[in-house]
Amino acid sequence: MDRYRLEKTVTIHDQARRAKTGLSGRQGPLMRMTAAVPSGQDGAVRVVVLADTHAPRRWRVCPPRVAEHLRGADLILHAGDVCTAPVLGELAEYAPVVAVLGNNDGPDVAAWGAGPTAELDLDGLSVAMVHDSGPATGRLTRMRRTFPGADLVVFGHSHIPLDESAGDLRIFNPGSPTDRRRQPHGTLGLLRIDSGRLTQASIVPVT
Repeated sequence: MDRYRLEKTVTIHDQARRAKTGLSGRQGPLMRMTAAVPSGQDGAVRVVVLADTHAPRRWRVCPPRVAEHLRGADLILHAGDVCTAPVLGELAEYAPVVAVLGNNDGPDVAAWGAGPTAELDLDGLSVAMVHDSGPATGRLTRMRRTFPGADLVVFGHSHIPLDESAGDLRIFNPGSPTDRRRQPHGTLGLLRIDSGRLTQASIVPVT
């Protein structure tokens, strides 16, 4: 927590604890947080985005090529289907973690602190996260309706990497680092945020 701090900005409405990110209280359909700017070399916020790790069947320990990216992270986002809460504890050894619940996540992941959705202010950039964004048809319109204030929506579920924009909204699926299904590689996402601007968004192969 010395490199990055998450501060509660509104009441959180449900029963899960934010043990790993320093938040506590009640959490529900919407978790809103603001993240203080890290004291990095250039002041930018570096975020690693994961989804669909599917432990323990697909993730027993953090894969080395994933760990390479985590070591430079200021924040880790996990867009659901963690499947076992110890994965989030493992990730939190690298940087603070914010996670949402996937359709395969159980009570232990909820108890860790994951909610159905999350919204964060990252250095002035409004970021929302949900596991399942629904069908590809109409997705951008649906995400704009669901998260009207978001600049960026992060999601998972499909295991298909995606980086797409329309107007002032960008949507981003990092794919899965451990269960590529029909994709050529397992992947994760990297974001760089500087003074409220998303200056980098890339999807990186790790298998």
